[in-house]
Amino acid sequence: QVRLVESGGGLVQSGESTRLSCAVSGRTLSTLVRGWFRQAPGKEREFVASMSWSSGRTNYADSVNGRFTISRDYAKNTVNLQMNSLKPEDTAVYYCAADNTFRGSGYVSSTASEYEYWGQGTQVTVSS
Repeated sequence: QVRLVESGGGLVQSGESTRLSCAVSGRTLSTLVRGWFRQAPGKEREFVASMSWSSGRTNYADSVNGRFTISRDYAKNTVNLQMNSLKPEDTAVYYCAADNTFRGSGYVSSTASEYEYWGQGTQVTVSS
């Protein structure tokens, strides 16, 4: 089994930065895609960013491209999300997810249904 645990987030001011981390344990996941999604109250869960664990190839939602950066730490087996220039509309519960299925070389999924494993989520609130 695979376990994902998010940390970080909390309350930040508009324009500030914060960083989320996702620790992955269980099966060795050296070839998985890991991603971040978010869900605001009353809205559908939406894609934020994802990364191929092996190649480092990334994929970003248009709404965060240029402000958020996804990265990996092999030593800690974590995937991180650096969030800069935060806006009130970034307020949401942020979820870490892992995709355990090979879907083609270079494919970095942005589709929630393609991720088999999920963390419990961490709240990020951006005040104006």
